[in-house]
Amino acid sequence: MSGCEENALLKDFTSDGCSLFPDRSLIDTKDWCECCLQHDIAYWQGGTEEQRLQADEQLRACVLAKTDDPMLADAMFHGVRLGGSPWFYNWYRWGYGWTDGRRYQALTLEEQRMVSDKLVQYFKNSPPSPCD
Repeated sequence: MSGCEENALLKDFTSDGCSLFPDRSLIDTKDWCECCLQHDIAYWQGGTEEQRLQADEQLRACVLAKTDDPMLADAMFHGVRLGGSPWFYNWYRWGYGWTDGRRYQALTLEEQRMVSDKLVQYFKNSPPSPCD
C-alpha cells in the first residue's frame, strides 16, 4: 500500500448522538436523537462544503419536524455550522471518519463504496444506538 492510499483510510462509523448537546428534552418527551444519528453519518463520511450545508439544513428540518420548536432547530443548526468545521480537529468535525484530515473534498466512487460497505457493517452488527 502506498503512502497516498494509507492517507485515505476510512474508520468504522461511530456516533455519540448529538455531540456536546442533549439528545432529547429533559423536561418533556421530545426526542431528536435520530436526527443527530443521521447527521453523524453525513459528518463521518464528509464531502463537499455544499454537502455539509445540506446535512446541517437536514438536521435543522428534522429537529423542527420532531419538536415543532424553531428556536431549538435554529440553535442546533448554528451550533453545527460553527463547531463542525473540518478545520477544527475534533471527533465530530466534518469528515471525521477519514484519517487524512481531508477538509472539503468530494468522495470518489471507490470512497463512496467504502462508506456504503462500512454503513452496512455498522447496521448489520446492530451496535447499541446512541439514541437508546
